[in-house]
Amino acid sequence: MDNKLFVGNLAWGAAEEDLQQYFGQFGKIQQIEVMRDRFTNRARGFAFVTFETPEEALAAANNTEGKDFMGRPLKVNVARPREDRPQGERRFSDNGPRGGGSNRGGSFRPRRSFNGGGGERGGSGYGDRPRRRFDRDDRGNRGGGDYEGSSGGYHQDNNY
Repeated sequence: MDNKLFVGNLAWGAAEEDLQQYFGQFGKIQQIEVMRDRFTNRARGFAFVTFETPEEALAAANNTEGKDFMGRPLKVNVARPREDRPQGERRFSDNGPRGGGSNRGGSFRPRRSFNGGGGERGGSGYGDRPRRRFDRDDRGNRGGGDYEGSSGGYHQDNNY
């Protein structure tokens, strides 16, 4: 495993052929893996270069660390093995994917309902329609203040 290098801070346009040409001057290369996003297939900014011998890999690491490659300074290290994780283990905390507090109970809940209303976070309670001025408020009163029984204190009679 000492013959595999981690090459970081790669330019987004770096391809396997570019790395082959650049690192090939230090020895015979067995494999080059430019890591890509699985959905967009865009380079993720790092790669692994495997040489035939550890001496070649060490020479390449010493001579390329911090050197300019396609406009960016390279970060080159001897690759370490990936940590052993059980299959399917998630990288989130015990409180769910957002790392929420103890009141969430470890389950994911969206911040607001998708139907646009009701629930504990407010809304009009009338589906997707936004709350209007004269809709009923949370206590059942009509909003706006121009009707009898509203919280505005005004009455609709004309006898002031």
